[in-house]
Amino acid sequence: MTHHTDTPAAPSAAIPIVRIEGLSVALPEGADRPYAVDHTSIDMYAGRILCVVGESGSGKSMSANAMMGLLPEGVRAVKGRILLGDENLLAFSEEKMRDIRGRRIGMIFQEPMSALNPLMRVADQIAEVFEAHGLLTPAERQARAVELLTEVGLPDPKRAARAYPFQLSGGQRQRVVIAMALALEPEVLIADEPTTALDVTTQAQILALIRKLQVERGMAVMFITHDFGVVAEIADDVVVMQCGQIVEQGPARAVLDAPQHDYTQRLLAAIPRLTLAPRAMPDFAPLLEVRDIRRTYVSGGGLFRPVRRVDAVRDVSFTLGKGETLGIVGESGSGKSSLGRCLVRLQPADAGSVTMEGREILDLKGEDLRQLHRRVQMIFQDPFSSLNPRITVGRTIADGPIAFGMSRAEAMDRARALLERVGLNAAAATRYPHEFSGGQRQRIGIARALALEPEVIVADEAVSALDVSIQAQVLELLDEIKRDLGLSLIFITHDLRVAAQICDRVMVMQQGACIEIGPAHQIFSAPEQAYTRSLIEAIPGRARDLAGQAA
Repeated sequence: MTHHTDTPAAPSAAIPIVRIEGLSVALPEGADRPYAVDHTSIDMYAGRILCVVGESGSGKSMSANAMMGLLPEGVRAVKGRILLGDENLLAFSEEKMRDIRGRRIGMIFQEPMSALNPLMRVADQIAEVFEAHGLLTPAERQARAVELLTEVGLPDPKRAARAYPFQLSGGQRQRVVIAMALALEPEVLIADEPTTALDVTTQAQILALIRKLQVERGMAVMFITHDFGVVAEIADDVVVMQCGQIVEQGPARAVLDAPQHDYTQRLLAAIPRLTLAPRAMPDFAPLLEVRDIRRTYVSGGGLFRPVRRVDAVRDVSFTLGKGETLGIVGESGSGKSSLGRCLVRLQPADAGSVTMEGREILDLKGEDLRQLHRRVQMIFQDPFSSLNPRITVGRTIADGPIAFGMSRAEAMDRARALLERVGLNAAAATRYPHEFSGGQRQRIGIARALALEPEVIVADEAVSALDVSIQAQVLELLDEIKRDLGLSLIFITHDLRVAAQICDRVMVMQQGACIEIGPAHQIFSAPEQAYTRSLIEAIPGRARDLAGQAA
């Protein structure tokens, strides 16, 4: 997919569909700053995609929520206007806003699973959009649902219409949410981080779909993202926000190629580069030998229900060296996480062998298995769900060493030292997980994994949901700790830019099998498999990277 350049510049005489003028959104008493959005002005034009970029807490989503009349409790717009045509949305009643939502402004939410009702079939949820506005007959609503699912490119629209959300993949659920947002043919579409959790090929498809629908329907699109690779793919115009204020705005090409504000420059500099120079591979002594690992999931069976078998991991073999970082990449469903969980014995392997310094670990039980968990630790994708909300983070980190016989006082001292080691304050030990940002929680997860002084860490999508600058800091931290402590790291990711930055070798998985493995520079510069090439070509912003190399 190439950067979109043929949209004409918005003529000076063009009238914006949406004009945000001097908007200030106040936060509740005791927040870290008075305003979520502070005196912000943004214009949106028909037929153009405006990307609003910034880190978590920059005010991107709050600006969109104010436009939709969906601000959280205790948060309110206190100054400015949001004009849709010549009507001020901030002056509308809730009843009038309900009529505007969907009909004139559609929204695609970041997490489709939270935007969809798990107990309703997909077609019924799309039909509800028409029902809420008193449009069409029940039969027409169902027919229109199938038409919309066809338009957003679901492979079997009639079957998808009858499915429940959990029966669809992440990319398919995102397409359903797009269909719902477009059902009433709105003039304005807001897309709030719609591709953050998707793998590169699915992300590329969703970006292409949004661009295609936007061009066909002539909509104004506000696309909220923290990923400048995405901006390079689809933006016509860019607004950069920091701490609730706009620090830079202009045509996409100007902001990307000649950023004026140091914050924009820092965000662009934090993007992992795809330019890889060949480097000598150290002669790593083998630590972990994985041979022919297999994991099959079996579900269903019974009256009128066939047994469903999924070969999640199929005869995967590799060696991990002492001090080596091995990246495991592939699309959702390729078996990356299942393999990682088998290696740390969070789930059993059905066949194969894993030896650590010559000792088989797949059949360890009792105390031997407990000792293995001391040597092999895992950092999880979602730090919030892997941290106990009722226990202070200091106690969370100290629990492992205490379980292995360390005194509580000594373990808490180690917890405080580790919090400082990962860039947090030792005083954070007395606080609870909900008091931290996503990036800070990820650092706590790293500190917990380090508490037992392991030799191997399996990091499962450990930076996938973080802003680019926080991501850069966490990757730097992992690399630094790995060097200092001589750790080996298995880094599972769908973000190929990250894999390119930190991995010595990269293994590519497809449908449970390892299809290619080699030094990172070789995988990225001369991949042998067509599937690997398709993954690399789908990386957002890759065309811009290549243009930069050529220059």
